[in-house]
Amino acid sequence: MRYARLGTSGVNASRVALGVMRIADKSGEEAAEVVRTALDSGINFFDSADGYAGGESSRRFGTALKDLHVQRENIFIQTKFGIYRDEESGEITRYDFSKDHLIAALDGELERLQTDYVDFVLLHRPDTLVELDQLAEAFNELQSSGKVRHFGVSNVNPMQVELLQSAVSQKLEVNQLQFGLGHTGMVQQEFHVNMIDKPSIDHDGGLISYSRLKHMTIQAWSPFQYGFFEGVFLDNPKFPELNEALDRLAEEYHVTKSAIAVAWILRHPAHMQVLLGSMTPSRISDMAAGAEVELSASQWYGLYCAAGNDLP
Repeated sequence: MRYARLGTSGVNASRVALGVMRIADKSGEEAAEVVRTALDSGINFFDSADGYAGGESSRRFGTALKDLHVQRENIFIQTKFGIYRDEESGEITRYDFSKDHLIAALDGELERLQTDYVDFVLLHRPDTLVELDQLAEAFNELQSSGKVRHFGVSNVNPMQVELLQSAVSQKLEVNQLQFGLGHTGMVQQEFHVNMIDKPSIDHDGGLISYSRLKHMTIQAWSPFQYGFFEGVFLDNPKFPELNEALDRLAEEYHVTKSAIAVAWILRHPAHMQVLLGSMTPSRISDMAAGAEVELSASQWYGLYCAAGNDLP
């Protein structure tokens, strides 16, 4: 496993992290095995959110850490908040960055995770009704109380980061965004400059370049999905050229295709962190091995084109 600093935080985290969104579906014993495998693979960073399985994912993860007797100071825990779900239906009804909601949500996560603090907390999605003074008060209280050490955002564009950063004194260190060989929009736009074709459309305000300029770490979620939760591209007959290219490189580096797909993300000089979502121990090990693979620029571009992207 390789490690890198997240943003300017000084936190030296594994370049591959484990997201525990699906861990609520596992038994206590299975959850412990998932976490044990991640730790054995060199992963020291774990991501959750207050809305995952109604909070049960965080609870199951916290119990797994306790069962494994994991020393809290040896790992980094991140959670996300700011989404409000209806208690009966579980449906998202609004985004809520109010002080009362954020404080209560974080306290709930600490209880479920069985910890006194989280290393990072992220605003899960943009709240267009955010009252900046309330957000600043919430962040200050969470930091001064010792409950949160570092802050960030998720699924937020550069102008939204600028707006939030103008109000809070804490540096926003990370931005969690969907990215991978099946979701390359942030890269496509960088190539199709001064053009009028579909890939030239700037949907996100130049997120990659902005993040590099601001020294924000991009955390790539759903690294094996194509589209928006449309499916996985690995071994998918819709992507024969990509899978053939992944197969060739997997054989060359003596790893799996999933490891090569991880290595493709890590090859970008933006120094991203990859968030795995698998709850299968063997797959976690296979994917984490991608942190040890260093692709050449030629191999990176080859995979990019094999995924159906063009170079103008």
